[in-house]
Amino acid sequence: MTLTAGQIQKAVKALAREGGRPPYRAKEIFDICYRLLDDGRYENVTAVRSSYTWEDLKTDGYTEKILRNICNQVLYQRQVFSTWGLQEKYPYGRSISALFSGPPGTGKTMAAQVIANELGLALYKIDLSQIVDKYIGETEKRLKEVFDRAEKSNMILLFDEADALLGKRSEVKDARDKYANTEVAYLLQKMEEYRGVVLMTTNLVSNIDQAFLRRFRYHVSFSMPDEHVRRQLWESLLNPRIPQDAIDISYLAKQFELSGSQIKNILLNACYQAAGDGGILCMRHLIESIYQDGKKEGRLMLASEFGIYGSMVSEMVEQQK
Repeated sequence: MTLTAGQIQKAVKALAREGGRPPYRAKEIFDICYRLLDDGRYENVTAVRSSYTWEDLKTDGYTEKILRNICNQVLYQRQVFSTWGLQEKYPYGRSISALFSGPPGTGKTMAAQVIANELGLALYKIDLSQIVDKYIGETEKRLKEVFDRAEKSNMILLFDEADALLGKRSEVKDARDKYANTEVAYLLQKMEEYRGVVLMTTNLVSNIDQAFLRRFRYHVSFSMPDEHVRRQLWESLLNPRIPQDAIDISYLAKQFELSGSQIKNILLNACYQAAGDGGILCMRHLIESIYQDGKKEGRLMLASEFGIYGSMVSEMVEQQK
C-alpha cells in the first residue's frame, strides 16, 4: 500500500489501540490501512463486504481450481517474479485480470467476494453509471481517478456488467463512435498497467468483443448449477436452527432448475412466511415461494411442474380466485 509516513504512524497507533497484542494478523493491518486511505472521495466506487468463503461457494471442482489459481497469482507474486527472476521477462502486463461470465445468480459476484476474503483485500465495486459519461473525455478521466486511487491501497476492483464498457467495437461513422472505441482501449490499458486485481462480470459474454476477451488473464464461465450442486445449496441454507418439518431436499434439488441466487431468495421468502404461520418451515411454504418466484419472472407455472406436490399448487391457485 502507498502510505505516507504520517499514515503509517497512524496505522501503528490504531493497531496498538484496536488490535490487541502483536503479532497482528494481516487482515487487521489491511482493514486499518483501508480506513486511513478512504478519505471520503471514493465517489465512483462502493466497498463490498467480503464475508463469503470457499464453503459458501458451491461450484464444480474445475471452476474452484481456476479461482484458487487467481488467488495464487497474488499470494506468490513475489516468489515468482523476484525469487525466480521472471520480473525481467515481464516488465509490464502484471495485472491479474479475470472475466466472470454466466447467467444471473450463478455466483459471479460471490466468487469475487470469496477471492477478496481469501486474500484479505478490500473489494470495491465500480458504479458504471457514475463512470460512463456522454461527454467526450469524461469517461477516461473518471477511470483514471478510479485506478489512481486503487493503486494506493491495492484494492480489488470489480466492474459489474462489463459488457456495458467492453461491447463489440463499432464501425467508425462519426466522432462519437471513434471516442467510444477510445474509451474501451483506455480502460484496457489502465487495466494492464494496474498492479492489483481487476475482476469483471457479465451476463452477456457474447456482447463482448473477442479481441477484448484475450486481454484477460482468466475467463471463468459460471453455469446454472446441476442437481448435485443444487442439493448442496439447499442443504447449506436449511441449517438446523430453522424449525422445519419434513423438507424434501431431494425433490427440491431434482425438480427445479434454479440458480443459487433464486434458491436463496425462495428460501428466505418461505422462512418469512413460515415465521408468520406458526413458526415451522414446511414444504407448503417452499412450494408457494417457488410458485411466486416463477410468477414474478413472468413464467407460466403449471401444477404438473410440481410433481407430487402439484395438488398444493392447485389448492393455492383456487384460493386466489
